[in-house]
Amino acid sequence: MSDYDFKLGISLPELQLPFEESLATAKELGAQYLWVNRISDRPPIGEMSDEEVDQLGESVAAHGLEIFLLAAASPFKHLDLTQLEVGALDEHEGFRSDFKAIKRSMDVANRLNVRGVNAHAFAWPGEYHGAGKATWPMRWLTQGGIIAKSDMEKLVAIFTRVLEEAERYDVDLVLSMLPWHYTNTSTNFRALAEQLKSSRLKALWGPADSVNCGEPEVATQGFNNLRPYLYGLHLKDLRVIDGLHLDFEYCPIGEGDVDYPTIMYNMRQHRCDAVLSVATHFRPEGGTPMDAMRINYGNLQKIIRDVENEAS
Repeated sequence: MSDYDFKLGISLPELQLPFEESLATAKELGAQYLWVNRISDRPPIGEMSDEEVDQLGESVAAHGLEIFLLAAASPFKHLDLTQLEVGALDEHEGFRSDFKAIKRSMDVANRLNVRGVNAHAFAWPGEYHGAGKATWPMRWLTQGGIIAKSDMEKLVAIFTRVLEEAERYDVDLVLSMLPWHYTNTSTNFRALAEQLKSSRLKALWGPADSVNCGEPEVATQGFNNLRPYLYGLHLKDLRVIDGLHLDFEYCPIGEGDVDYPTIMYNMRQHRCDAVLSVATHFRPEGGTPMDAMRINYGNLQKIIRDVENEAS
């Protein structure tokens, strides 16, 4: 076990810095791997020319860093699944635009030799438009939500199409697991994955998001559910105050409800190849996103040291 190294990464846009400065900062923090979905002072990834893509790759390499996950913004994040019809997907402007962006991000990833392309798994009804999270109480009480048969069939049809593109571009499709989407918990992600049966489908796990959904045993059973699909972890922490009413607060990693020591222990025990992509979400009083990132990085590194010392 002594030769296992955690793969430290960072959600680059959360630094909210110009690109070159963000790369230098990531390196200084101790990151090696980058999740890139938008860049403040460069064109959107889905609209970059090949020349601009090559310049992006050269800048990353010059800092001794590596992009492990790429996205053209946040495709499928804000689309309400219930508003889509499988037989008329290309008639829906939002789907058509996001699907085009995904394909371009796959092309960019292939050009840069990046293995993973990120997308989201569609919003539960009312999450971003109109109904005000109308299904949240059901989802909390059922520890993540019950996906209707018709919705699962729709997800399978859509992601079968996306995975065909992933195969064509020789990349993996990495789905985020936010509370507002159908892959919000390890159980729901696994249910979709077992329907799709694709080695190209991977998970970007957010343990804090699963906790926020009321999923039990996130650090143990949740980890085991996702282990065959685990590509990366989206790391942040939070405290659930009143789950039924979606009352929670973000806080530094290691100070909330997520059992990160157990997660790190399990990753080490199973020699997981997944990247730890550190995020922020909280703000120290009077502080900046950079301050929050430094705190989270320091706290994560302490947890890792404690796990390694206990194992030695």
